[in-house]
Amino acid sequence: MTDIDWDELRAVAVEALQHAYVPYSHYPVGAAALVSDGRIVSGCNVENASYGVGLCAECGLVSNLQMSGGGNLVAFVCVNAHGETIMPCGRCRQLLNEFALPGMLLETVSGIRTIDEVLPDAFGPSDLEQVRR
Repeated sequence: MTDIDWDELRAVAVEALQHAYVPYSHYPVGAAALVSDGRIVSGCNVENASYGVGLCAECGLVSNLQMSGGGNLVAFVCVNAHGETIMPCGRCRQLLNEFALPGMLLETVSGIRTIDEVLPDAFGPSDLEQVRR
């Protein structure tokens, strides 16, 4: 996880936001992530007239990850229409955590952070496993 090309990830995220469907908020979001096997996956937000069922860019990214072979996320960035880095919401941080390598890096509004820094004490698959044992 040492040689992350953040400029490339941001460029892929900017390209992804060009495909966003945002007729209600007019706030396109693009996301991109480096996968453990070297691929880059991306996603964009897709709104719906029933506002609560819209999909965040992170949802599209995780769907793309699974559809293209799975794997774990190494590094992640999310951008707005101006190409500025934005933070994933709490729901999306939880979603990213599910597919993150330990120590996954995120470009945030306050610099590069790990998934554990932006979602401390996260609930995840290991919590479910502990109850099943």
